[in-house]
Amino acid sequence: MSGHSKWHNIQAKKGKADAARGKLFTKIGRELAVAAKGNPNPSTNSKLADVIAKAKAANMPNDNIERSIKKAAGELGDKEYKELTYEGYGVGGAAVIITTLTDNNNRTAGDIRAIMSKHGGSLGTTGSVSYMFETKGYIVVERTPSLSEDEVTELAIDAGADDVVTQEDAYEIYTTPAAFSEARKYLEGKGLEFLQAEIAMIPQNKIELSPEKLETFRKMLDKLEENDDVQDVYHNVELPEEDEEE
Repeated sequence: MSGHSKWHNIQAKKGKADAARGKLFTKIGRELAVAAKGNPNPSTNSKLADVIAKAKAANMPNDNIERSIKKAAGELGDKEYKELTYEGYGVGGAAVIITTLTDNNNRTAGDIRAIMSKHGGSLGTTGSVSYMFETKGYIVVERTPSLSEDEVTELAIDAGADDVVTQEDAYEIYTTPAAFSEARKYLEGKGLEFLQAEIAMIPQNKIELSPEKLETFRKMLDKLEENDDVQDVYHNVELPEEDEEE
């Protein structure tokens, strides 16, 4: 699982999250509403429970979470959102996977194609890059003096996790997709608070880009993440720590 390792600097990550908080909450709010449609009870809707955990890890207030769930029966109405995944390439042959929630397939596909093309990339066919990634449950816990590596590893094993990777200021816990919900619930029950908790696409290997191409790639990522229909963007590019802290 090494190679994903994105938690180099917790404070930098929190600062970046604060700057984009409004946009992030909007995206997670839509995800909550879609997950809650048909069953707004997280006790019997494991997908909704997982999205709530993702929202809490992003510091989304409980009022926002509850309001988003209520939208499932109200404001969402008859609007049907589909979960669609796009695969493609960024500049320098970078592999990119984009997950979306959309009520207009043509609009979303057109927007993504235009953003990628403008930044030296292109959309690919289904399966064109996904073989370079593994779908994993991904839980990040802040590393503190009161939480030792041994303790986290023991808890992760008891929770049914596959692997624990220790970073400078975080522990990354990996599970199979099937084991994610139970592992998350177990760790929550043990009092762990998450910086991130979700099913993610983890690259098996990473590539390095030249400074010029890296700048272009970062611009493409920013534009994709600004798109209202885009939920998550996964890629296999090594992002230098100083680049992430900007």
